[in-house]
Amino acid sequence: MVDIKKEFINIGWIGTGVMGRSMCGHLMDKGFTMTLYNRSREKTDSLINKGAKWVALPSEVAKASDVVFTMLGFPKDVEEVYMGKDGIFSGVKKGSFIVDMTTTSPSLAKRIYSLAKEKGVHAVDAPVSGGDVGARSANLSIMVGGNPEIVEKIRPLLEIMGKKIVHQGPAGSGQHAKMCNQIVIAGTMIGVCESLIYGYKAGLDMKTMLSSISGGAAACWALDNYAPRILNRDFNPGFFVEHFIKDMGIALDEAKRMKLVLPGLALANQLYMSVLAHGGGKSGTQALMLALEQMSNISR
Repeated sequence: MVDIKKEFINIGWIGTGVMGRSMCGHLMDKGFTMTLYNRSREKTDSLINKGAKWVALPSEVAKASDVVFTMLGFPKDVEEVYMGKDGIFSGVKKGSFIVDMTTTSPSLAKRIYSLAKEKGVHAVDAPVSGGDVGARSANLSIMVGGNPEIVEKIRPLLEIMGKKIVHQGPAGSGQHAKMCNQIVIAGTMIGVCESLIYGYKAGLDMKTMLSSISGGAAACWALDNYAPRILNRDFNPGFFVEHFIKDMGIALDEAKRMKLVLPGLALANQLYMSVLAHGGGKSGTQALMLALEQMSNISR
């Protein structure tokens, strides 16, 4: 077995938000030397206290690292971090690895791959599913696009953060698989919220009802993880509404390019835009419940 600590001595991480902070921490727990960058330095404090080194620019992370992971918010953030004046590509070393774990557009993943290839750098797109819970417990599902031999080289690092790592195909394929994931979640979240509204109006004991349906054909991750938060009126983010809207927008754009009609996704996007319009962009995706309650004239 390859000793990954000899293969990848220095790790770089850019983006220490709700999920990135935990994912980076798992790598540090395995003893890797870590160089960090995040726009808000205070969000790196817990990792710096564990021994990570903070630097002022993405290019400095790239210069110091054998492999750089990025976990950002929006495609424009990815573009700036990789291709900006002081971005990764201005400091990256030949032969190193760059792994974007952000959910972004397949076309941007392909651009990053092409630019990396020109510089003799190995690029992989590896978006994740599992939210804050999966990030904290290292149980993420990771969908990977890129050259198979490169994916296999970094697989031991991905396995530190996730329990299911699947190579989907060439560059951009990981992002396409993530779009499939988000399409399922979009429709499922409507079902979870509407079932709770129906049960509430029918006068059911909600926990009793959930104990039944979560053990039957309706069983799913969203029901197990989001329904209890909704019942507790906990709308804190495991995954931001504004980021989910970004993902749905990418999927709808890709569907349009492929001449596909996805009416269910379009409806979910419209409902989440209502959450955004009422100031819920920084809430968790379970805040869809607030918009649906308002439509049904339910006040809590």
